[in-house]
Amino acid sequence: MKTDDQEQARLERARAIGLFRYMLIREAADPALTSRQRGALVRQIAAREHADPSGRPVRLTRWTLDRWIAAWRQGGFDALVPSPRQSSPRTPPEVIELAAALKKENPARTAAQVQRILRAQAGWAPDERTLQRMFIRTGLTNLAASQQQAGSAFGRFEASRPNEIWTGDALHAIRLGGRKTYLFAFIDDHSRAVMAARFGFAEDTIRLAAALRPALESRGVPEWIYVDNGSAFVDAWLLRACAKLGIKLVHSKPGKPEGRGKIERFFRTVRGQFLAELTEQRAEQLAGLAELNRLFTAWIETVYHVREHSETRQPPLARWEAGGPFPVPPPPVLAEAFRWSERRTVSKTALVSMHGNRYQVDPALAGRRVELVFDPFDLTVLQVRCGGKDAGTALPHHISRHAHPKARPEEPGSGDDAPRATGIDYLALLDAQHDRQLAGRVNYAALDSGGGQPGRGQQEQEQGK
Repeated sequence: MKTDDQEQARLERARAIGLFRYMLIREAADPALTSRQRGALVRQIAAREHADPSGRPVRLTRWTLDRWIAAWRQGGFDALVPSPRQSSPRTPPEVIELAAALKKENPARTAAQVQRILRAQAGWAPDERTLQRMFIRTGLTNLAASQQQAGSAFGRFEASRPNEIWTGDALHAIRLGGRKTYLFAFIDDHSRAVMAARFGFAEDTIRLAAALRPALESRGVPEWIYVDNGSAFVDAWLLRACAKLGIKLVHSKPGKPEGRGKIERFFRTVRGQFLAELTEQRAEQLAGLAELNRLFTAWIETVYHVREHSETRQPPLARWEAGGPFPVPPPPVLAEAFRWSERRTVSKTALVSMHGNRYQVDPALAGRRVELVFDPFDLTVLQVRCGGKDAGTALPHHISRHAHPKARPEEPGSGDDAPRATGIDYLALLDAQHDRQLAGRVNYAALDSGGGQPGRGQQEQEQGK
């Protein structure tokens, strides 16, 4: 229905506005800053022009930024998201025309001055930033063309401590069963240790989440995450997850990949030492992604993590562990950060349907439009929200699908050629060596359930077998 589409569009815009506000204040909202340091950052932000969620240039007042910081401290990310019906304000055309006339009459008038004149003349005026945006869009502003450029957060050669900065990227890798694979990886900038790594069949947010979420669960939460502008890394899901966990997400400037040398060097090492062993002949023998990820984990733990790094002169894992222990987010907090949501209308029998599943909700919600919040990998548990407020849990009535269609497990297709005999299998030797190490001790590393990311949890499970 058109009304439902409009409501969904308003909700998405409200979330985009919340993400825009968080991205602006994330650094100034750091509780470790003094009042003077915070004030200096707020003034810097207010002095610059920013692109709003619609891509239009805007400027913000210090008062507005301070108000957003206070809201974030009290209510977290959700406090920055406006009501969906308030996220698309409409200024009467006659007021816009009068504001433009006042600016043309005296170009020296600032947006604040025009706002005061409008309020005095009509008793009401648009927000100052609305006027600023209109002046810039219509070419009525006398602001200098040159903008202050934000200082880079990564001016030094490396992070000063573990879990300060994680750098992430995706590597186009081998073909498996006739399908191309991609390696999502995050390394710790200080130690060069691998925080997350997982091969998948697509370069999308689902595969990114499958690598990143177990790392946050076992490695802790970094202060910064530094990524490029690939589609998976600019998705609103990643922005929301970082905002919920208090991570400052930074994207490199297109064409200016400063600070990405470490992840690029790591990928060169992966190509030269791991993927080089996965010739077409050897890759045909892999049973699937699980085996590929298991072999990669073995190489990480038995070769990369324990060998002295050429720059730090220390083994990556030992250098990372020296900064620990690292607090990990509580499971409910992590789950909330990685949830998705969809809107549905409750039937007269208090049932809602989603992707072939049916759920029982509070009978008082019959006939109402609700928001279903869920983990895309587990559709058996859904939280219900109505009007932005918690409305209980949706109880499974009939479950035919346990994961979102976009989060379905990856299964490689079969290759055309039959496996051929090989000589020395270097990766198999590493895998066996890794198994022997696990039998005698436990290494701290983060493996997801698919075997893709270096981790401790799966090692403990294997040790107990």
